[in-house]
Amino acid sequence: MLKALFAATAALAWTGQAAPPAPAIQLHAFECGKLQEDLSWYNDAFAFDGQKREFVAGCFLIRHPKGLLLWDTGLTPDLIGKPAPEQSLTTRISDRLKSLGLTPAAVTHVGISHYHPDHTGGARDFPHAELLIGARDWDAVKGFKDDDDRAVPLAHWRSGTGKVRVVARDLDIFGDGSVQMLAMPGHTPGHAALLVKLPRTGAVLLSGDEYHFRENRALRGVPKFNTSRAETLASHDRFEEIAKVLKAKVIIQHDARDLALLPAFPKAAE
Repeated sequence: MLKALFAATAALAWTGQAAPPAPAIQLHAFECGKLQEDLSWYNDAFAFDGQKREFVAGCFLIRHPKGLLLWDTGLTPDLIGKPAPEQSLTTRISDRLKSLGLTPAAVTHVGISHYHPDHTGGARDFPHAELLIGARDWDAVKGFKDDDDRAVPLAHWRSGTGKVRVVARDLDIFGDGSVQMLAMPGHTPGHAALLVKLPRTGAVLLSGDEYHFRENRALRGVPKFNTSRAETLASHDRFEEIAKVLKAKVIIQHDARDLALLPAFPKAAE
C-alpha cells in the first residue's frame, strides 16, 4: 500500500501534475420531501385522469464565490399533510448542510420558484438569508392571511424583519451571468425557473414548477390550478427555447428521474 502511494506521488512530482482545484461554482441537489399526487390536476386536457404518481420536492444548493444560494426549500414536518395528506419528509435541509460542514447561517440567499408550500417550507430555517421572490408572487403573499400555508413559511419576511429582493423580471443573482432567476409566469403570477452555468457540466435549467413530470412536458401540459393558461404556454415556449439554445440539462424538480441526472448528494455537479 505504502509502495503504491509512494509511486503515485513520485509520478505526480515527475510529471509536474496536481489534482485540479474544485470549480468555484457547484450545484448540490437533494430531495426535500415526497408527495403522492393525483395527476388529473396536472393536465387540463385530461391526459392523465385516473393516474397517480410520487413526486419529490427537489432542493438545490449553489456554491458561488459571492454567496451560497438555496433554491427552493421543500416541505417541513409541520407542513406535512397540508394541504395534501400523502406527504413525507426524511431529512431537513439543515441536516443536509451539516453533512457539508455548513450551518444555516452560511446561506446568503434563499430563492423560491413560487409561493406553494412544497417549495417554501424550509425557508424559515434561514432568517439571515435574503429572500428572492417574483414580484407578482410577493404581492400575492403579502395579501394572504397569516395562517395560510402559503404565508406561514415566509412570515419572517412578510413581517418586514427579513431582507427581500423582489424580482420583477429576470435576475442575474451574482452579477456574472452564472446563476440567473428567469421569469416564467403562469403556474403562479411570479413563478420563476433557475439557470445555473457550471464550468464543467455546462448549463443546468431548474424547472421550478414549469413542469412537474417528463410526460407532461412532452405534451406541454398545463395544470388545472395554474393562475394563467396563456402565461404558462408562453413560459413553456421560453423555457424550451432557452434549453435548446444553451443545450441545457433540464431538471424537472418534482421528477425523481431528473433529480437522478445530477450527482447524488453530497457530491456536486461542477
